[in-house]
Amino acid sequence: MKRTIEDLDVKGKRVFLRVDFNVPLDESGNILDASRIIAELPTIKYLLKKGAKVIICSHLGRPKGEPNPKLSMVSVAKYLVQHLHCKVRFSSSAIGKEAKEKVNELSDGEVLVLENIRFYKEEEENSPVFSAKLAELADIYVNDAFGTAHRKHASTYGVAKLLPNAVGFLMGKEINTIASVLENPQRPFIAILGGAKVSDKLKVVHNLIQKCDTVLIGGGMAYTFLKAKGLDIGKSLYEEECIEDAKNILQEAENLNTRILLPKDHVCSTIFSPNAIAFNVKTPYIPNGMIGLDIGPKTIKEYVSVIKEAHTIIWNGPMGVFEFVNFRNGTKKIAKAVAKNKGKTIVGGGDSLSAINSLRLSDKIYHISTGGGASLKLISGETLPGVEVISDK
Repeated sequence: MKRTIEDLDVKGKRVFLRVDFNVPLDESGNILDASRIIAELPTIKYLLKKGAKVIICSHLGRPKGEPNPKLSMVSVAKYLVQHLHCKVRFSSSAIGKEAKEKVNELSDGEVLVLENIRFYKEEEENSPVFSAKLAELADIYVNDAFGTAHRKHASTYGVAKLLPNAVGFLMGKEINTIASVLENPQRPFIAILGGAKVSDKLKVVHNLIQKCDTVLIGGGMAYTFLKAKGLDIGKSLYEEECIEDAKNILQEAENLNTRILLPKDHVCSTIFSPNAIAFNVKTPYIPNGMIGLDIGPKTIKEYVSVIKEAHTIIWNGPMGVFEFVNFRNGTKKIAKAVAKNKGKTIVGGGDSLSAINSLRLSDKIYHISTGGGASLKLISGETLPGVEVISDK
């Protein structure tokens, strides 16, 4: 059991709080979806109530180690001003003179938001020197960024090794909820996996076929499995280097009596474009010149039927190219079916969450994970560096 913020005396202490405020912004810098910030508010408010000086650190987008005004954390600072009843300051740097001065200006129960931590290439390099500079700002380190817990970066790992540390409420909830569901799932236990790349999820599929009764596969990753079964997939996306792994997983699932369901029909087009015309292909194979972009109605019906009977569900990844209007039906139908299920449902991954949020179904889900990649690694049995580094109680 990891140490939590409730195990620490934070009154009057400078608390370096690593959060995941990687939120989508429009061209004007307005936050399009604040759900990650909202999920973090209980931890922030607890620390403020206990009299801590809270230093918020997060990444935003992929600036690749270079400053980018469009990815500034100033948008997040403005949002927090509206939702926290305290003074919120902003530092245009994460280290150095300005950051130190802004920290020194903090009174108990106030917040300082640091600039985007990934404006510094040393962050992703987990630089010991950079970690030390961040650690100079604080007395205590708290990691509540489950979405980046699988990254061994300076702000998620390096700083934690230099300060007394703990996890926040959000991190604790993520770990405990996912672990409890996996340890003792109510059956039937099913997993729904989608998204573009099967290579990202091979370990997950391998782990889940040993735990689940049924695994439903859609999205781009389905075409690698269909190819592994010897089916023609037209011009659809697949990963040649994963074919043998896919064959092995299919064989192992058969040996374990775990069902792996693959699309029996498809929604296709001749081009990969937002303006592509949708064609229903009523067979498991895809004709030459066609690209599979969503699961078809026959597949939707079968998957929804399996979802209805399940008592435990893990869903990560869309069933098609969700960002294209003509190819989001499969994901929407699966989202609605999962939301109707009264069992324990866990949903993670950007597009899966977008589907749930766009349909206003989030209150129907047992647990919405704020970290797609981190939840997948946890599900696949891997340790998370950002959790591993935190001291035990």
